[in-house]
Order: sequence, then structure tokens, then C-alpha cells
Amino acid sequence: MGAENSSVTEFILAGLTDQPGLQIPLFLLFLGFYVVTVVGNLGLIMLIGLNSRLHTPMYFFLFNLSLIDFCYSTTITPKMLMSFVSRKNTILHAGCLTQLFFFCFFVISESFVLSAMAYDRYVAICKPLVYTVTMPPKVCLLLLLGVYVMGFSGAMAHTGSIASLIFCADNFINHFVCDIPPVLELACNSSYVHELVVFIVVTIVIGMVTVTISISYALILSSILHIHSTEGRSKAFSTCSSHIIVVFLFFGSGAFVYLRPPSALPLDQGKVSSLFYTIVVPMLNPLIYSLRNKDVKAALRKTLGKINFS
Repeated sequence: MGAENSSVTEFILAGLTDQPGLQIPLFLLFLGFYVVTVVGNLGLIMLIGLNSRLHTPMYFFLFNLSLIDFCYSTTITPKMLMSFVSRKNTILHAGCLTQLFFFCFFVISESFVLSAMAYDRYVAICKPLVYTVTMPPKVCLLLLLGVYVMGFSGAMAHTGSIASLIFCADNFINHFVCDIPPVLELACNSSYVHELVVFIVVTIVIGMVTVTISISYALILSSILHIHSTEGRSKAFSTCSSHIIVVFLFFGSGAFVYLRPPSALPLDQGKVSSLFYTIVVPMLNPLIYSLRNKDVKAALRKTLGKINFS
């Protein structure tokens, strides 16, 4: 957002609501969400790092998913909490651009981490005999490098597009974060090209990720259906059920916000949808993987046992 082309030097974030009676209750609610998010994701990171049994490709990607969720939530939630307790929640021009960049970087990175996890589950279930050969540490690192390269590229495309917008007078962002649709609403030059850039980038990201995940799970489902024993099918499905839940939560809410023209959904409804995948999903991810994963629960009991023994 080149400041030299704009009379706006700072923005005012509307926050989630302007009703005084809801400010403190919502502050306490989302502070609780943030504490659970931080404790859950950092706890899962430490658990994976401390237990050698979890040093496998699946938990390598889960480690990075938790790291992304922690950073992602920290990019959004503290500033949102300020809107509940400050009379005027402002953010500088450069600060809004910075928040937008990291917001896009972590969202896109999470999308590709989830697709890498889907590929990992495909290899584990469909090709178990060659799993260690197909997913050695070098391949996992290359996949992770691709995840962050795609995240950086997408974030640069979005941020570069928004940076060329001109803001003349209105600096009131009707949102709790410097997200793309509400910022586009404030531009006094034509935003059609910028909306097109957003739609193309999001469509490419969602398209690549959707194809990868869909093909992986189609092959997984086919493989599971060919397992004769009910116990075998149940065990195979349980290894990827947590991932399926996380995928639907994240992409369902994200696609609802971005794969539409900005005028097709009121911004107030867009805020509620954004709230789900920016605040709720990063909090739920470690809980879903912890409560539905026997290896994680066993590692947690072992770690807590060591602490109690000490």
C-alpha cells in the first residue's frame, strides 16, 4: 500500500461488534480461545519433539501444522482482543500490510501442509511396504520447502496487489483483521483487477490442494474398501479421520469467504466466517489430533508419567 499514493496513514479496525455490553464477555471468550490455542499447539509441538516414537513423517507434518496454527493465531488474535478493550483500535498503514502478508502466508501454508499430510496418509495406507522408502526425511523436507515457498509466493501476490491500491479518505476497515475483501472496499481506484488477482490466486491454491487431497483420499477409500476384515478397515480409516475433519473445517469456512465476489456476502457475515477459520480452527486442530490419536495420547501419558516421576 504505497503511502506516497495514498492520503491514509493508518486504518481503524471495527472489530467484531460495536455493542458495549458484549465487549468484555467477547474479550474473555476469545482470550480463552487464544490461551487454548497457544497451549494446545505449543504442547503438541513439544510432545512431538520430546517423543522419539512420534518422529515419523505424519507427525513431522503435524509438528509444522501446529507451528503454523500458533503463528497464524498470534498474527490475528492479539490485535482482535485490543478491539474489545480500546476505544479506537488503529493499525498503521505498514502494520496493516504486514499483518495481511503473514495472514496470507500462514493460511496458504496451512492449505499445502494439509495436502502434504493427505499424500503422506495415501502412501501409508495404500503402499505400506514401501512407506519408509517413499517418505524418507529428504522427501519430507522437500515437501515442506514446497509448502513454505507456495505460502510465500501467494502472500507476495496478494500483498503486492493490495499495495498498489490508493486510499483517499475512508480508513475504517469493517473487520477485526486486515483481510483482503474489507481492504478492497476502501480503495478509491478501481479494484476489479485486484479482485481478479485474489480470485485467481485463491482458485489456484484451492485447486491444487483440492486435487491433491481428493485424489489421495479417493485412492485411500478404494484401498480401504479392498480390506476384507472390519477391524482392518476401521484401523486404516482411523489413521486419517482426524485429517479429514480438519480439512473440512478449514477449507469449508475459507472457501465460503473467498470463492465469491466481495458483493455477494455482507461483510458482517464475512467476519463471522473469517472468525471460524482464523480463531476456531487453529484452536480445534491440536484437540482433534490429540483426542482422536492413540499415539499422541500414549506419548502424552508417557511424558506426564516422566514428569510425575521426577
